[in-house]
Amino acid sequence: MHEIKYKEWIENNYFDLKTREELLKIKDNAKEIEDRFYKNLDFGTAGLRGIIGAGTNRINIYTIRKVTQGLADFLNKNINNKIIKVVIAYDSRLYSKEFAVESAIVLNANNIKTFLFKELTPTPVLSFAVRYLNCDSGIVITASHNPKEYNGYKIYGKDGGQVSSPIDRKIIDCVNNIDSFDKIKLIDKNIAQEKKLFNVLDDDVNKKYLEAIKIQKLNFNNKSNLKIVYTPLNGTGNKLVRKILKDTGFNNLSTVPEQENPDNNFSSVGIPNPEIIESFELALKLAEIKKADIIIATDPDADRIGVMIKNNRDEYKLLSGNAIGVLLCEYILSQRKKNNNLKKSNLVITSIVSTKLTRAITMNYNIDCVEVLTGFKNIARIINTRESDFIFAFEESYGYLSGLHARDKDAIVTSMLVCEMTDHYKSQGLNLFDVLEKIYKREGFYKEINFSKIFEGFDITKKIEKIMINLRENKLEKICGIKINEIRDYKTGYKNYDRSDILYFILEDNSWICIRPSGTEPKLKFYIGANSFIEKDVNEKLKNIRHFIEDLITD
Repeated sequence: MHEIKYKEWIENNYFDLKTREELLKIKDNAKEIEDRFYKNLDFGTAGLRGIIGAGTNRINIYTIRKVTQGLADFLNKNINNKIIKVVIAYDSRLYSKEFAVESAIVLNANNIKTFLFKELTPTPVLSFAVRYLNCDSGIVITASHNPKEYNGYKIYGKDGGQVSSPIDRKIIDCVNNIDSFDKIKLIDKNIAQEKKLFNVLDDDVNKKYLEAIKIQKLNFNNKSNLKIVYTPLNGTGNKLVRKILKDTGFNNLSTVPEQENPDNNFSSVGIPNPEIIESFELALKLAEIKKADIIIATDPDADRIGVMIKNNRDEYKLLSGNAIGVLLCEYILSQRKKNNNLKKSNLVITSIVSTKLTRAITMNYNIDCVEVLTGFKNIARIINTRESDFIFAFEESYGYLSGLHARDKDAIVTSMLVCEMTDHYKSQGLNLFDVLEKIYKREGFYKEINFSKIFEGFDITKKIEKIMINLRENKLEKICGIKINEIRDYKTGYKNYDRSDILYFILEDNSWICIRPSGTEPKLKFYIGANSFIEKDVNEKLKNIRHFIEDLITD
């Protein structure tokens, strides 16, 4: 089948000369042809994501057009008696703006009005804009923190959150119904502009967005002397992060010059991922010079944030995603309680693979904590049902949200809160590691690790399925000699959660293991958590469980 698709792409004049020339260069490379055409790109927990290039298993203007036509068909089928509106944003990656324009033109050809940001824009601003502009949907062109070879496409619903079940499945069904590129509608951009279908946004949305996140500040200090080093990692966060910090009293801010402006090659950083220490190399050098108290980094679409702070040995250390979430949760709840702004009905939301310390903290403050499946779209659904109660949400993968202005991860509001929190504790003679230790002393040591098994080749899905089947059929009773109290199989159904290919083990000592295939990458993900009032015991448990799981999936 992939040979037929390859032949169509090199012979059909629908595809431009550049695309056909790219494909002709691999005419003698059967492995490369198969990789590019053996399947269509799939939607995962974070939408469509893939390597840039020609082919059905690649991101290019043709796969972008096809998905957009599917979205247009869905919108026209399900929204009646009104002008349908879609807002579109894009990041700093290769072809992001071109893909955004292509998306707009396809929607315009389907008589759908579009609003395109005039420059690269953070994902949380897109989430805000969907609601602010009263749009029916939103699109952001981004591959988040993936390597430079990747780009992606995320679809948002009218609530400002990424589309979730069953809407996502209905959109994909519409995409799959397009069996020929000839069915994709196109319109000349100039004609679309004349018809007022193609519109470019001014700065009003950004201004309103900043106003909306500024109210999340809990303690305003115009005289802060906190020394901050920031890197946007050549992405979209630069202008708005610097603006919100300046507006809220943080004037001692230095930005990494090599990573301040957009660079689709990410020449100075390699992989622009604020979760990994390598991304902080240049920021660390600047921090040493500036004697910074804190280093913050946002990924290319500014929905995730990484943080480095000094420990008591005067060394900069990277905080884990769980640690940032726990610190923010404790800070927000403690300050709300101090300000008499904490109600028993208030709510914190995390994912099932995030630290269980969050629940311990919320119990300490006598409020609710809800766990959802991975993917911020699942958090958004809970927010929508309990807007008046919602306070804070986070995932261990460095994504956080405070406020009702958006329905997705927001590294910009989080930058403000992290700096405010660091400044608050600094005034008490504490760094964030000191604060973590105080939380551990109160609640016990909660620690987590995660790792992945990466797959290569063309039968990746089958390889992953085989491992998951074996794990389900194994009927484990103990792990590392510890009795398994509960096995949750979200694929066959657990409580009122959506069905998902996830296995979750809870042990007698409250240790836990979660195993799931990645929604966007060729890997199987493993998450392990343990807790005890003795730190050494926790570290030993995590090490032993990891070895057990690695041996289990190798056999």
